[in-house]
Amino acid sequence: MLAEIVREIPGPVGSLEVLIDRPPGEPRAAVVFAHPLPTEGGSMHTKVVFQAAKALTRIGCVVLRFNFRGVGQSSGQWDEGRGEMEDYRAAVAYMAGRYNGLELWAAGFSFGSYIAMTAGADDDRICALIGIAPPVDRYEFASVKLSSKPKFIVHGEQDELISMKLVRHFYAQLQEPKELIEIDRADHLFDGQTSEVGDALEGLLADFTCKTQ
Repeated sequence: MLAEIVREIPGPVGSLEVLIDRPPGEPRAAVVFAHPLPTEGGSMHTKVVFQAAKALTRIGCVVLRFNFRGVGQSSGQWDEGRGEMEDYRAAVAYMAGRYNGLELWAAGFSFGSYIAMTAGADDDRICALIGIAPPVDRYEFASVKLSSKPKFIVHGEQDELISMKLVRHFYAQLQEPKELIEIDRADHLFDGQTSEVGDALEGLLADFTCKTQ
């Protein structure tokens, strides 16, 4: 497994700091992974983001994770989600251009799952939506609910911020195809259980391709 640091890519308000994880062989899909809320310390180095990116790389994906504006070395400042959505779209444009011809998947953790799944639902280049601990009580996810693209949700059974009950209700509103994995005893940050997030993604996506849907 190789990690390739790209110091910056063009963003809407300047450069975005990114890290690309690449599989040993030819990648089978490209993933753009968004991190949790910047105002709560979220970054592309958050443990869940790291473990998820590594898991996706193990099953043959090339994964771009990046820092939203104002985080790490990325230009700009927090923009209440609006600008962060544009940052995500810029990262998608970069990966779509660099890995033209590969399936493109949108993924994110917490706030990042709202950004990734919403942007992914609205972008014809993206064929799969992956959300870890989606904050379904804080954002509308309207376009995600309308989307017929494959959707994969991973959530902690004992998430103290977004209850499992709310996520099950959200999941029931999603169109097929869809899958939900609940991680026993896990809290919002999957403290002590981040490797289980990676295991869940491997189990869900090891044999997945959009072409079979």
